[in-house]
Amino acid sequence: MSTFKELLQASFKSNDTEEWLDVHFNRPIGLVFALLWNKLGVHPNVITILSFFLGTAAGWMFYYTDLTHNLMGVALLVLADFCDSTDGQMARLTGKKTLVGRVLDGVSGDVWFFAIYVALCLRMQDQNIPGTDVQWGVWIWALGIIAGILSHSPQSSLADYYRQIHLFFLKGKEGSELDNYAQQRAIFESTPKKQLFARMFYRSYANYCKSQERRTPRFQTFFSSWKQASASRDRQELEGIRQQFLTGSRPLMAYTNVLTFNTRAIVLYITCLLNCPWVYLLFEIVVLNILYVYMHKRHESLCERMTTVMAQQ
Repeated sequence: MSTFKELLQASFKSNDTEEWLDVHFNRPIGLVFALLWNKLGVHPNVITILSFFLGTAAGWMFYYTDLTHNLMGVALLVLADFCDSTDGQMARLTGKKTLVGRVLDGVSGDVWFFAIYVALCLRMQDQNIPGTDVQWGVWIWALGIIAGILSHSPQSSLADYYRQIHLFFLKGKEGSELDNYAQQRAIFESTPKKQLFARMFYRSYANYCKSQERRTPRFQTFFSSWKQASASRDRQELEGIRQQFLTGSRPLMAYTNVLTFNTRAIVLYITCLLNCPWVYLLFEIVVLNILYVYMHKRHESLCERMTTVMAQQ
């Protein structure tokens, strides 16, 4: 029988893509819950759906300005994150990995933060802009849209894409969830029209993949060369290229971690408890967008170099 430490290691996506807080806090607690839920016969997707409600409830608590409600919001969002950690670990340990589960897992964070951004805007719209006697009014909604839709959403989707790319070159297709638009679009078109929910699901996911591919032209060129070479070249010949790519990609995993959950959640907790959540929105728009642009630039430069290496060999 495997020890808890062995199960914990097996539940990681990879050591490269796990951040310190997850390794030492979220994942161990998530594993305890995963083992319990699995013993009770609960499917990982059910746990993901539970996180929808917890995250939405957290957003509701952040609407209030008092300490009690905000602490409840922190607790609920931490629980939602535990569920998010639990479902992934449970799926990896039990083999209950499905595309629906992966999409639900990605959507869960969007649901939480949609509720949170709406709550923060409702909370602040009647408050004064700091240093003035003018209320935020509709301007806080503009700030919320820029922070949530134009910043948070593309940041997290590209960070997830880069993680899956790294996992693909680290573990192969079986250890990654790297999908593409053409494949998902083909599934959508082959799905019978009477299966409305399934068609809506595959179309939405195909467009999600398309948005990731559109923003990474140099990776698409490199990956196309890699797939062609994989079909015609010796595996040992490609091993050096794979290792070079991983060496360049590995440092960027720190940026993908910052742009997913933990860092933005900690800033959210602090700013709500100090009753200055507008600082969180500015942090999202300014600081995280700078990291996003830097991460994207470095990854595309890496892919351009690797395409050149492929052509020279």
